[in-house]
Amino acid sequence: MSAKILSRIFVLDTNVLMHDPASLFRFEEHDIFIPMVVLEELDAAKKGVSEVARNVRQVSRFLDEIISDAETDDIDKGLPLNSARQLNGHSEPAGRLYLQTQILPDSLPESLPGKNADNSILGITLSLQKNYPDKVVTLVSKDINLRIKARVVGIHAEDYTSDKVLDDADLLYTGINELPENFWDAKSEALTSWQEDMRTLYEIKGQPLAECYPHQSLYTDEGTGFEALVKKTSKEKTTLVHAIDYKKDNQAVWGVNARNREQNFAFNLLMDPDIDMVTILGAAGTGKTLLTLAAGLAQVMDKKIYREIIITRVTIPVGEDIGFLPGTEEEKMAPWMGALLDNLEVLTESDESGEWERAATADLLTKRIKIRSLNFMRGRTFLNRFIIVDEAQNLTAKQMKTLITRAGPGSKLIVLGNISQIDTPYLTETTSGLTYVVDRFKNWEHSGHITLMRGERSRLADFASEVL
Repeated sequence: MSAKILSRIFVLDTNVLMHDPASLFRFEEHDIFIPMVVLEELDAAKKGVSEVARNVRQVSRFLDEIISDAETDDIDKGLPLNSARQLNGHSEPAGRLYLQTQILPDSLPESLPGKNADNSILGITLSLQKNYPDKVVTLVSKDINLRIKARVVGIHAEDYTSDKVLDDADLLYTGINELPENFWDAKSEALTSWQEDMRTLYEIKGQPLAECYPHQSLYTDEGTGFEALVKKTSKEKTTLVHAIDYKKDNQAVWGVNARNREQNFAFNLLMDPDIDMVTILGAAGTGKTLLTLAAGLAQVMDKKIYREIIITRVTIPVGEDIGFLPGTEEEKMAPWMGALLDNLEVLTESDESGEWERAATADLLTKRIKIRSLNFMRGRTFLNRFIIVDEAQNLTAKQMKTLITRAGPGSKLIVLGNISQIDTPYLTETTSGLTYVVDRFKNWEHSGHITLMRGERSRLADFASEVL
């Protein structure tokens, strides 16, 4: 097969550019074609303060940078993409950018009625296939229905996958692993242990698993059982620290005990001041918000490590205006914070206190808990705060970067979510910002991750999760 047959032209749909402005530079040596109808749709979506509008304006700036020094003849011949400013961490594209400069003959079959934007893109792609028979013409779109229509009329169509973190969500790092059988017998000759800050540490030769990461949770059920976290790891040696048992009554965190192994490891990560960021994944009812809020209150109210708790979450639709609700920012966010109020009710509940004491406690706690909207996060810096980001599966990688960079000195960031409950149209389990962060931070020595497996809400909720 000749090299000419292997060359490709990618026709970009509007939603690809809206989703990732840098998609212009993600196709390496291949050429890109942008139909005029796509430019018109971008122009219509450029106004506003939403994430989509910001992305559209960034696309326009990239295109202006590429086209600014070009003559009309150059546009017809294609513009080199390597002339534009590149983003860090990506190879320089060697392909060319083609913009539609003339009306292409309509090649749509009669089975596709109407003349909407999607059908125009399909017609242009079909014309390109006829004009360039020696090239593979591919339509790239985040719109599943458009990809289906494309295949029906004989167009090769693909999803935009350059922002895909993993091939399968099942490959995502869980943060917890079982130690091999006879682990202690195999490592007994090269094992040293000592006490430090009332905790037992173990140093072993090599690594306990094929892949080992900082603050990874390890356990074995042999004998009386063993739970530990990776303190430091390298190819030569690994240091383990014995996990604190938060299942015991005397180790309760703000009156909350861990109910299973994963929750116990979660408390170990949440209560460790050396960890700056913790990511917790889990289905509904596994205790993500309750554990995090209890750990936050214990470190804000009792230990005085942080000044206050900052809680934010995605409002649906993501990044849009939170509406014309009356009141302050916190009052506008209140309808989205039902989970917070439910968990606060659990944390302030006490059989010994009366109605007045519970009300006074709740009022005191709410003064140390601030609710903030994602829409107003740009430019802010949080110092010595315990920051909780809930429902993070609905964030893009770019939005997640914006949030994480808000953390100032002395702050701790907790990211919670369930990647099986994504509500935004162009995100999947493998492209979610939460998946992105879990994968990118697993090697950092000041971050930890845990996936909660067991539901602890109620037997009704557990049974419903299994059978429904």
